[in-house]
Amino acid sequence: MATLTVPDQLPPVPEDCDRLHSAFQGWGTDEGAIISILAHRNAKQRSLIRQTYAETYGEDLLKALDKELSSDFERAVLLWTLHPAERDALLANEAIRKLTPKHFVILEIACTRTPRDLFLVKEEYHARFKRSIEEDVAHHTTGDFRRLLVPLVTAYRYDGPAVNAALATSEAKILHEKISEKAYNDEELIRIISTRSKAQLNATFNHYNDQFGTAINKDLKTDPDNDYLKFLRAAVKCLTWPEKYFEKVLRLAIKGLGTDEEALTRVVVTRAEVDMKRIVEEYYRRNSVPLDQAIKGDTSGDYERMLLALISNDNA
Repeated sequence: MATLTVPDQLPPVPEDCDRLHSAFQGWGTDEGAIISILAHRNAKQRSLIRQTYAETYGEDLLKALDKELSSDFERAVLLWTLHPAERDALLANEAIRKLTPKHFVILEIACTRTPRDLFLVKEEYHARFKRSIEEDVAHHTTGDFRRLLVPLVTAYRYDGPAVNAALATSEAKILHEKISEKAYNDEELIRIISTRSKAQLNATFNHYNDQFGTAINKDLKTDPDNDYLKFLRAAVKCLTWPEKYFEKVLRLAIKGLGTDEEALTRVVVTRAEVDMKRIVEEYYRRNSVPLDQAIKGDTSGDYERMLLALISNDNA
């Protein structure tokens, strides 16, 4: 359900590299050429372009882009050009190191990536920062956020479709008991959320709804101003309905005065190769406005064109 479009007939990689190098020459930068190439190559192709560019011109493509571009457009292109595991490791480290850690960015990475993808992110984090993501999350968070986040980033969930119906019934009961007791940080609740497969959690949450007559996230809204409960609801949504979670991130990034370009960029570049079509559909269902129109109304210039290219609407 990706929105990334790659031409059926691709030019040889050296030709892409030559066009990119030419785009950096002279008084100005050919931003259109950069978008037309990089916004229409998948992760494997972009990695090959980076490798070939470095071998041909003796410079990392990311450094060349960094010298030529600026502002939100630069960040979108640089993040997009990175391998997904590199990108997530960088985003996680940025989020952790902020004065007030951005817990939701870590949550997205921990809960919406596949177990294998999360493993690769952790490997990349080791290589780049000489620490584990687990130790950094533990060091920079406190209280209930730490209790939930550390197990989430540590997990290596089963990723298959098999479901244990009896287990789903019994664990739905455990979740209901803990939520009824307002024991939102209980170790059993956290164990279930942080270790069970996404298929198993879907079954458990369905049993919860069937047995107790309400969705689990509705029961977690007893205190709308509780930041930890907001975080717990987001974890449930990321694990089971990621398109709904990301639609809300985009809606909040775009609506109102000003634009949260950091959130807008993050969602588009991390989901364009994954499930952006579902997010686009959910955005329209929720807002009655196409996402490309919303982006066009809130951004401009090369940054707008880059985002629109990644959601398959270069001509929006």
